[in-house]
Amino acid sequence: MFGAPILKLSQRPRPFIAVLDQASKIILGKETEIRLALTCLLAGGHLLIEDLPGMGKTTLAHALARLLGLQFSRVQFTSDLLPADITGVAIFDREKSEFRFLPGPVFAQLVLADEINRATPKTQSALLEAMEEGQVTTEGQTRNLPQPFFVIATQNPSHQIGTFPLPESQLDRFLMRIELGYPDRAAERALLAAGGQRIQAEQLSPLIQAADLPVLQKEVSAIHAAGPLIDYVQALLEASRQTLAFQHGLSPRAGLALLAAARAWAWLAGRDMVLPDDVQAVFAAVARHRLRSAQGSGFASDEEISALLRSVAIP
Repeated sequence: MFGAPILKLSQRPRPFIAVLDQASKIILGKETEIRLALTCLLAGGHLLIEDLPGMGKTTLAHALARLLGLQFSRVQFTSDLLPADITGVAIFDREKSEFRFLPGPVFAQLVLADEINRATPKTQSALLEAMEEGQVTTEGQTRNLPQPFFVIATQNPSHQIGTFPLPESQLDRFLMRIELGYPDRAAERALLAAGGQRIQAEQLSPLIQAADLPVLQKEVSAIHAAGPLIDYVQALLEASRQTLAFQHGLSPRAGLALLAAARAWAWLAGRDMVLPDDVQAVFAAVARHRLRSAQGSGFASDEEISALLRSVAIP
């Protein structure tokens, strides 16, 4: 039904498997979440991590930047942060009698927007153009951002004091939203014995060159998705719009994001075509922040996401 027999790709996924292995030694017991983060990067998207403080969100971003050889920048979002603090500002150079632009922290290959929902909506929106277009416009001039450009944003749960919920337009810029959650007993015991993993993350060496990532992302985008597979994705979109469980269904853009993520998941598995299992593996991370439960103002629960998947027949 899905065409030719599954063929093995080149050995190119192997370095990413090594990245997964090394990152799993830093963020203990979270191999699936790390694989999803790498999937998001390979699909050319941006990642939102929501969880309680102290779960390893920032450490994960540091570890990936080191292992992927990416220029790293961290922005601590606070209520008094201004858009210019992110994009940059022009200052007057008296010696040259002209304005000189000082790039902000957004001009990096991997930008960690730490606790993004502690800043005001005005400041949050400073990332909109950067995440969508790969450029920023300041002082009437458009400036391109480095490539590859990958944003990992962390946010605290919305019920915590001092948070500003991200609007739907901002949420939609993120290809995936994941949660790390508490480690299992064995992983937490190892973490306590080691005294934390932040120092180990700083000592990691690159396993991939940043210049290779755009080439790999292009290869990922060429992974084959057969007609029945696309029909399956479309059926999931339609089911999300027809069920009474959600306030509104998934958009066509969400369908494109789902396909892009499924292609990257298949590539990491060493396959050159997408299977329904790939779609199901990434579905929750892609759909979770795009669906709101009809039972309240919160996002769809894992149970509601699973019910949606079960309601659509696998081709």
